[in-house]
Amino acid sequence: MRIRIVDAFTDRPFAGNPAGVLLLDSDGFPDDTWLQNVAKEVNLSETAFAHPLPDGGAADWALRWFTPATEVDMCGHATLATAHVLHTTGAASGTVRFRARCGILTATAHDDATITLDFPTSPLTPLTVPDGIAKALGAEVLSAHDTGEHVGDLLVELADERTVRSLAPDFAALVAHSERGIIATAAAGDPSAGYDFVSRCFFPRVGIDEDPVTGSAHTALAPFWSARLGRDELTGLQASARSGLVRTVLRGERTLLRGGAVTVVDGELLTAP
Repeated sequence: MRIRIVDAFTDRPFAGNPAGVLLLDSDGFPDDTWLQNVAKEVNLSETAFAHPLPDGGAADWALRWFTPATEVDMCGHATLATAHVLHTTGAASGTVRFRARCGILTATAHDDATITLDFPTSPLTPLTVPDGIAKALGAEVLSAHDTGEHVGDLLVELADERTVRSLAPDFAALVAHSERGIIATAAAGDPSAGYDFVSRCFFPRVGIDEDPVTGSAHTALAPFWSARLGRDELTGLQASARSGLVRTVLRGERTLLRGGAVTVVDGELLTAP
């Protein structure tokens, strides 16, 4: 079975967010234990598993995502990585429709080698800033928002880009503060640098202290910053060590996420399900 590692939301190797991708020949998924063990072995923030669906349905491929510790409802970078593999191998062209836990997702390839994902917009609910979150992050929190069931993160606004970049969280303390993780964000210090806002994402509860570039988080960041900046088309920089840009377009209940991807490993998985 072919297994690939793809760097997503980047145009060069060893940047963006790496994801494992396995395209299955079967008409269903193997046992959940096997899927979780493969994700644990790959040991990246997400490993995506996809199998083809019969013609004529609402979707072309079924798609699931696993961290090294658990399955998740929605993942942007591993969806981008899967679409990249489908297009670069000739298994798909144009727009690909995926059936996932969070509904039908689409991925459309462009001539410049980027891919646009069509995801549900995360509903934002303002919250009172939780006790202890500022201490866990090591920075004052200006506002806090719940991001809904499929993302399940706590989005927190910080004072400025420098504060976001300098965070050194207490990961054990962060576990208590959301269903999945924490999205820390602030406006860009210099919008002429090519991005409108910055973020960092911490998910110790699902086995990922810091995720390099998180597509699903941008389904919450897009409406958050569109409301503040007055524009529906924005670019976010996730300021992790690997870093990556996510271009977002807010369309009401849907958010478009656009970025590039690069395959860095193409190998063979020797353990069959």
